[in-house]
Amino acid sequence: MAERLPPLIAVRYFEAAARHLSFTKAAQELHVTHSAISHQIKALEEWLGVPLFRRLNRSLVLTEAGQAYARPVREALEKLGEASRALRSREQTGSLTVSVMPSFAAKFLVPRLGSFRRAHPDIDVRISASEKLVDFAREDVDVAVRYGRGNWPGLRVDWLTRETLVAVCSPKLLSGSIPLKSPSDLLQHTLMHDSDWPEQMWPRWLAAAGVKAEKLNSSLSFNHSSLMIQAAIDGLGVALTQEPLVRDDLASGRLVKPFDIDMPMDYAYYVVTPETTAERPKVKAFRDWLLAEIAASETLEAPNSGAIKLRRTST
Repeated sequence: MAERLPPLIAVRYFEAAARHLSFTKAAQELHVTHSAISHQIKALEEWLGVPLFRRLNRSLVLTEAGQAYARPVREALEKLGEASRALRSREQTGSLTVSVMPSFAAKFLVPRLGSFRRAHPDIDVRISASEKLVDFAREDVDVAVRYGRGNWPGLRVDWLTRETLVAVCSPKLLSGSIPLKSPSDLLQHTLMHDSDWPEQMWPRWLAAAGVKAEKLNSSLSFNHSSLMIQAAIDGLGVALTQEPLVRDDLASGRLVKPFDIDMPMDYAYYVVTPETTAERPKVKAFRDWLLAEIAASETLEAPNSGAIKLRRTST
């Protein structure tokens, strides 16, 4: 294909000269010298094996071959320009696919997404809620929000927020039939947890609160934290959950922390992108917006190196 195509710069110079019927005007449009236009036209004529212009004393006219060549060249350059503009626009606007864990999407991302849409109405956001890790090379995903240690080689990884486990419940449990006055009172309530977490998570949190509990009398588990959080809002029990997921509910009063006991984890939330596309305008716009939203919801701190190290059973 390359061997059958003439030099693109010579074709571009020819199109301008053919449109203006003037080497001088073509040179002015393309910001080059008259001799550069003349040289490239001569090279194109030699490549094609036919003259394209007849040079008269005070004018320039296309030969029959030049007239036949000018129209398809102009159309081809216009199509190339349109394709280039469309691709550049696609990099800056168009669709943006974000892969994010379902509970983080439901409890943090989606409630704030309106502000991104208002700031970037030309970017069509597609939220793909999934727990599985993304294969950027094979999947049509631009950005991922993931939970882990942040060691994903070959990817750009930006730390979003540290994680701590907190116990939360509906305000009505504070003064119900079994009021929550001390951590030991939790043993008289239904204790809810994410089914992806190890069963000993509640006992470890209780131990950090000074309560021994080898086995829970009443528990309820959910495969998505957002479901558990809603159950806590509805008063079904006390939920042990990730603090970033309940920031809005705590701020609004839908949930309360009956005890000011946080258990730091050695995992965190990260925004992840391929290195090769990390600075694309639409990707950068989303990442910068998400980092700003996180910063607005907390004072960012580096992950606590002295955190209690508890590991999830799945990534």
